[in-house]
Amino acid sequence: MTIPPVHSPEFWARYTFAHEDGPGVDRLGALQDLLDAEDDEDLDDEDLDDEDLDDEEDASLDVAFEVGPGHHVVLSVDVSLDLHSLGVTTPGTTEPAELGWDDMAHWHPYALRWSELDLICRAVAARSPELPPGAALALLCRFAAVFADDDVDQALAAVDEAYAALRPADWEGYWPRGTDWLDRADFRGQGVTWQRDEAGNLWAGERDVDAEPFYSTRIGPDTGASDGFPHAQLRAVLDAARRTLAEPVGPV
Repeated sequence: MTIPPVHSPEFWARYTFAHEDGPGVDRLGALQDLLDAEDDEDLDDEDLDDEDLDDEEDASLDVAFEVGPGHHVVLSVDVSLDLHSLGVTTPGTTEPAELGWDDMAHWHPYALRWSELDLICRAVAARSPELPPGAALALLCRFAAVFADDDVDQALAAVDEAYAALRPADWEGYWPRGTDWLDRADFRGQGVTWQRDEAGNLWAGERDVDAEPFYSTRIGPDTGASDGFPHAQLRAVLDAARRTLAEPVGPV
């Protein structure tokens, strides 16, 4: 499985949007100058020939994390466009069903609850032991949020440990922290309530118009429409993860 360069500080500065004034920007130091210089070199697309344009397109990467036979969580990464998305595939599907995306314009990243992300990452670790420890959680946590009923201290510690496990031993500069993730992912006290149907599908219910925006596509029940949130596919992936871990199949 090909994954992004998870031991690179430049990658994390871009992937977490720290280079675009996101959490952690105050710790970039000299790395900010390096990233700015790289961006300046890319400003004038008119000077790119066809081969260079092909290289730009190759900056995107799709990573299919297997949680069970035929069931994957698919991360699409494009640091050149500051655009990352999350989807799921199930047996018989050819294209991922999109759960959410994160960019610098119209982001809707919050596709997973913490317990779901934890389940997915434990199943990925069991199915793909060759992956660097912490890689799946560090890459996927941007698509999960925490709420009042979560053990937020445990979640924060897990994300911090995942990042730390990937840090090169000799690197002393910028590196992402769990608190950077929590700065964007903490919705405790923001009035987000969850509803569940008989099938076990969960979605965020209506909220006060004055509350902090909760940018998610997971805001309604399963309608069966092709353009709605893929509740059934996500439920199938979560059940596959539970089977991998020999845990009871059902709602998290």
